[in-house]
Amino acid sequence: MDLLQSYKDTDMEDDTLSPHAPASEPDPSPDSSPVRAIPAKSAAPKVDDTMLSLTVAGKAQFHAQKPIDPTQHLVSFNPTYDQLWAPIVGPSHPYAKDGLAQGLRNHKLGFVENANIEPFVFDEQYNTFYKFGYAADPSENNYVGDVEGFKTNDGISVYNIPQHEQKKRKLEKKKEMLKENEESGEVDSTELENPSTDTWLMRNRKSPWAGKRDWVQGELTEEQKKYAEEHAKKKGEKEGGEREKGEAHVDKSTFHGKEDKDYQGRSWIAPPKDAKASNNHCYIPKRLVHTWSGHTKGVSAIRFFPNHGHLILSAGMDTKVKIWDVFNSGKCMRTYMGHGKAVRDIWFNNDGSKFLSAGYDKNIKYWDTETGQVISTFSTGKIPYVVRLNPDEDKQNVLLAGMSDKKIVQWDINSGQITQEYDQHLGAVNTITFVDNNRRFVTSSDDKSLRVWEFGIPVVIKYISEPHMHSMPSISLHPNSNWLACQSLDNQILIYSTRERFQLNKKKRFAGHIVAGYACQVNFSPDGRFVMSGDGEGRCWFWDWKSCKVFRTLKCHDGVCIGAAWHPLEQSKVATCGWDGLIKYWYEYSFLVQHVIYVFNK
Repeated sequence: MDLLQSYKDTDMEDDTLSPHAPASEPDPSPDSSPVRAIPAKSAAPKVDDTMLSLTVAGKAQFHAQKPIDPTQHLVSFNPTYDQLWAPIVGPSHPYAKDGLAQGLRNHKLGFVENANIEPFVFDEQYNTFYKFGYAADPSENNYVGDVEGFKTNDGISVYNIPQHEQKKRKLEKKKEMLKENEESGEVDSTELENPSTDTWLMRNRKSPWAGKRDWVQGELTEEQKKYAEEHAKKKGEKEGGEREKGEAHVDKSTFHGKEDKDYQGRSWIAPPKDAKASNNHCYIPKRLVHTWSGHTKGVSAIRFFPNHGHLILSAGMDTKVKIWDVFNSGKCMRTYMGHGKAVRDIWFNNDGSKFLSAGYDKNIKYWDTETGQVISTFSTGKIPYVVRLNPDEDKQNVLLAGMSDKKIVQWDINSGQITQEYDQHLGAVNTITFVDNNRRFVTSSDDKSLRVWEFGIPVVIKYISEPHMHSMPSISLHPNSNWLACQSLDNQILIYSTRERFQLNKKKRFAGHIVAGYACQVNFSPDGRFVMSGDGEGRCWFWDWKSCKVFRTLKCHDGVCIGAAWHPLEQSKVATCGWDGLIKYWYEYSFLVQHVIYVFNK
């Protein structure tokens, strides 16, 4: 009740003090209670905000004086202009001589600010500074450099020389030219009027060097004479014949057999008279029967002696070419040493009496197989990747070589001259394969394309290039001459027709082996029933030609099996070579042959 009484007293006082308070109306109902307004009261405790105000003011003052870290990317307050452009303060960097930290250095001499200047304006001020010694300062409206020179030249730049100054300079140059021409002697008037003479050109040339006399060379010193002679000698060697373009190396050969000729006077390369094909049906070999080891490094290619196969030729990365006996002793018969670097490719002529070898020393050598003598050496100064002879009997003197400079070069072996160049490829040439009765040949290259040429005509008659194609470092012709097997570096063997259109046979595709990155040789069996290829893991793969299925795989070498060749007469024998330096001979033993060998040994 006391509380209600206090509220009543307060309301009455407010009504009495207010001058604009309306007059109280008589209450129509004597029983109703009078209207009373209850003032608002806060239930929150009373807080002293003096310390809070001081804290906020202190933080604002601290931020106003705190320097901004130039390495931070986020500012949590609104800095002033002075804070943003204040110099960097603090201790010097221990490893920076100019006091700039490593994070602030964008140039080896310190910190360089970017400026948006037009190239023309920059060139103008740059050349003006180096000519007159002053230039405009892009950061402010002022000049830097030689102030006295700026006042003397009235602030001109190299690009805004006054017109009268340009005319004056032209007149001075013309006077100098006339003076020098007069000093050089009298000139015939007819020569001055004839535009075809050198005198007219010297007088009327608009170049700043027109009319200048050539500098007269004085007597050379002994050192200059010696240098000039050496330079002339090197130039003459460079422009000399093709034979001197490759690396020079001594040609020699070593015979390892017992006698050059037998008791009948026959040469050691003569094929045995009883060597002939016993069966036209080929079988896949299973077992290793012989290993030739003589190369100190990997073997890059092997070739059987043509038509008979009683000898096998091998090209080694140890710079040597060796020929091995196949039928009798199985030993190395002769070593040919004439290359300074690894031998890339080898090729027999039709009768096997001679062969070609191509090495990374940029030389192509034509050898006599029997005597080991080098008949000819050919070179263009580029590395030959593949060498071939024209298979026609009347064109055995024509040599084709695919070079590293994208060309196929054709030589006449008898004269030693280049007779043709086929220059259409966009990469190094890898293979050359004759087709269509040797009237055409197909080449593959690192440019991932196949090109067909007419022999003797340097114009491409068929160009094969698809987006899905890869480089094809090995191509082999089918025994029926209707198909080409191309070793593609996407781990498959593709088949192309040798007919007019040279179309891809999409129904035949041989895969399963890993050859990516290696130029593994692909080959056919003599009867055309099997396709054979080495791979990068040392295996030799055999596919059936009709079904395109894998027939057999042999683990042949430790490392890459780079080459594989089928014996031309004995249809069940295969030779393989690898980068382990070995040449291996594989054979298919029938049950009857095994039984005969067993009885004979017993």
